Amino acid sequence: MAVDERLQTIRHSCAHVMAEAVLRLFPGTKIAIGPAIDNGFYYDFEFSEEHKVSESDFPAIEKEMRKILAGNFDFVKTEVTKEEALKLFKDQPYKIELINDLPDGEKITTYQQDTFMDLCRGPHVENTKEINQQSFKLMKVAGAYWRGDSSKTMLSRIYAVCFYKPNDLKDYLNMLAEAEKRDHRKIGAQLDLFHLDPEDPGQIFWHPNGWSMYVTLQNYMRDKVTRDGYQEVNTPIVMPRTLWERSGHWGHYQKNMFITESEKRLFAIKPMNCPGALEIFNSRTRSYKDLPLRLAEFGHCTRNEPSGTLHGIMRVRGFVQDDAHIICTEEQIGSEVTKFCKLLLDVYKDFGFDKNLLVKLSTMPEDHVGEEATWRQAEETLAQACKSSGMDYEIQPGEGAFYGPKLEFTLIDALGRQWQCGTIQLDYQLPSAERLNAQYIGSDNQKHHPVMLHRAVLGSLERFLGILIENYAGAFPTWLHFEQVAVVPVGQEFNDYAEKVNNLLQDYGIRSNAYTDDSNMKTKIKMITSEHKTPYILVVGAKEQEENSVCVRFRQSSGLQQKTMGLDEFKNYVLEKIATHFNGI
Repeated sequence: MAVDERLQTIRHSCAHVMAEAVLRLFPGTKIAIGPAIDNGFYYDFEFSEEHKVSESDFPAIEKEMRKILAGNFDFVKTEVTKEEALKLFKDQPYKIELINDLPDGEKITTYQQDTFMDLCRGPHVENTKEINQQSFKLMKVAGAYWRGDSSKTMLSRIYAVCFYKPNDLKDYLNMLAEAEKRDHRKIGAQLDLFHLDPEDPGQIFWHPNGWSMYVTLQNYMRDKVTRDGYQEVNTPIVMPRTLWERSGHWGHYQKNMFITESEKRLFAIKPMNCPGALEIFNSRTRSYKDLPLRLAEFGHCTRNEPSGTLHGIMRVRGFVQDDAHIICTEEQIGSEVTKFCKLLLDVYKDFGFDKNLLVKLSTMPEDHVGEEATWRQAEETLAQACKSSGMDYEIQPGEGAFYGPKLEFTLIDALGRQWQCGTIQLDYQLPSAERLNAQYIGSDNQKHHPVMLHRAVLGSLERFLGILIENYAGAFPTWLHFEQVAVVPVGQEFNDYAEKVNNLLQDYGIRSNAYTDDSNMKTKIKMITSEHKTPYILVVGAKEQEENSVCVRFRQSSGLQQKTMGLDEFKNYVLEKIATHFNGI
């Protein structure tokens, strides 16, 4: 989805207006930076000891911002020398630091609206009247280290959202309210799926309900990739420093690795699986007839992410990827990428994510290795493979990895939010002689280096489950749900029949539970509906026992009516929904 440059300009201009309003209300405040971001903007401030800003200050700041916007002030751009800039911002130490870091002779610009001047490259709107007074809202205050450095001052970052029109803002706030209801952490606790321990940040404790879904999702992907020609492997969680040095991760990724020592040797808990795949490839002599070799691994990775960036099961330290590495010849790249794209579409269709899929082609960055001609050929190969799979894409210039271009697949959930999950990356470097030196014997009987495709469909299983929890608001499709059927007798005299129904369903692999405790039927149904969101509740009594049938209550959100079905008829109905991965109940 292309960035709306005009809206981003409005947002950045509104950030300047917020900074002016803050300085009007709290003279002496030190200002830092205020960029536009997704859906809005933020500005970093250092407030005086006498006043620590809080959300209780937001109404006053917003009121002051509206006064400024009503003044119809022009945003005036001025080009200044470094010496002039240092004089203009002599009372603003963060601006002074930014100015001093600029190379001598570099063009410096300021923008001024009303009495407020800021050091800024721009662009900005021409006049404050172009910002709708009812289309922004301050959202929260958070701490942020200056320049992201924990050794520097902690500033107060005020976040805001901003749109073209008031209705756009209203829609966004409604979406946020719905997203709060769907927060995977809340629903995870409600459905007893998992918990997170603050003493063990970024690690997930899966409960029986959540682990049932996790294993179901993993086995679903295992079946998909096996049918698509992959072989599953498993590589060690702990691997030696020497391997990570050869792969390049020790030099480029060490700060994110958990490192341990044994017998005076350093090891790392793996943050990614790719070196292990090439170790398997290199374990014996390979022929061109062995290629492409598709190695899938549900590899457990651990990354030392800063604790402040962790978020539920969406951003963690310990996770499993539906990872795979395709080792192939250059001539096979196009067909393998096309094959992967079709697999990804097939998977996303089962979750209802295939209709509005966004695809981005990330091209050669400035900091890259390899010849430009090779890069252009690789980019064209990815582009053609994407098109042949029936998908459009947009270019992300310069956003490729240093070793090769990539395709990124972003799904859109029920609330219109975007989640980048799938990816396929083209890598000439890791198999090269300079790295892990993977080789195969070609048809010419000579040694050649293969190419590696790194790819994932779901990405992190943990994160994808978090997305699914919020997308479905806990009302999962039958095939994925931890409890597919709940059997409830109308009275205890029908417990035996309820158990009979339950046992038959379980014999066919259906995840069913019989609720035969002594609480009344209505209490059971209310609990199952609210706490489990079970797709089917089977109510059984005298009639059902006599006719060997069940009275099916479909989950309310399905829109289906209550229905009496024969026991075998219902069993076959559910098995079909599970087998076809029907995205509903």
